[in-house]
Amino acid sequence: MSLTRITTLASLLVCAASALVFAAPATAQDGTIYPLQAPEEPKAIPLGTGGVEGQTVPETWFRQWGDPMARNISKATLTPFLPEPGKANGAAIIVAPGGGFRWLSIDNEGWEVAEALAEQGIAAFVLKYRLQPTPESLDGFRESMKQLFAEAGATPDAEKKDENPSRPPRWDLSNQLEDAEAAYALIVERAGEWGVDTDRLGMIGFSAGAALTMHSALNSKTMDLAFIGPVYGGMGPVKVPADAPPMFNVIATDDFLFRGQFGVVKSWFEAGRPVEFHLYQNGGHGFGLGNPDRTSNRWFDAFMHWLNVNGFLAAKA
Repeated sequence: MSLTRITTLASLLVCAASALVFAAPATAQDGTIYPLQAPEEPKAIPLGTGGVEGQTVPETWFRQWGDPMARNISKATLTPFLPEPGKANGAAIIVAPGGGFRWLSIDNEGWEVAEALAEQGIAAFVLKYRLQPTPESLDGFRESMKQLFAEAGATPDAEKKDENPSRPPRWDLSNQLEDAEAAYALIVERAGEWGVDTDRLGMIGFSAGAALTMHSALNSKTMDLAFIGPVYGGMGPVKVPADAPPMFNVIATDDFLFRGQFGVVKSWFEAGRPVEFHLYQNGGHGFGLGNPDRTSNRWFDAFMHWLNVNGFLAAKA
């Protein structure tokens, strides 16, 4: 992994931790973390990519801002959201939720997005990838996030002042990339059953999921993504290969991951690869499909238009 991508990942982890621990209520929903019984996932398909080294506690769930979230995931799965036969157009997208690689905002940035894609005739597949271990108890989880944030040398005030925090421990994304590659391979294997045109199979991700999407596009030896859509991901420059997929990139100016950077967009442009970039006036971080009264709420419509104009929603003759 290059230093640039490590730095981007580290920034994502710090910001995700701050969002979880220090977020101020932006809506009427309660930002307190509540325990949640694991929901049924009858359509989830195990990917068989193994476990997580050092993981000693079971997968657990919690609710914050009204959304279910999962942590301590040690067994990756893929959940298909297939469009109605009359709507299906053959396009397919792997959806990677975010959460700083320590939890997954699997509803807001996974299931809801997949359902919206299926409504547009796109076969969507939510990737529930493996995560870094966290303490079993919710209290321990909260404290671990606070400690992580403190060790990074940042405070909520520092974030507001746009000061650069120190870097948290560096991770590689070997497990997560293996999960993404297994998801891609499964979709290709069952493409006929699921009505997928593998030439129009792309990937989008949110926050940490955007980092995984970018990492997959730049580093995988087995995935041949038709397009990528990093949504509020890291904006630092990257080394772009000559065959990099077209990119649709979204972020808001009031997102703490933006910081006035355009590096990843410039990298794609200078490599001569197709790129579309939407910088919204507001929306903050973690808005998923959108929050009320934010300019970023139209990003999904813009994404659909981009896919259509570029021919990803229509079968090739």
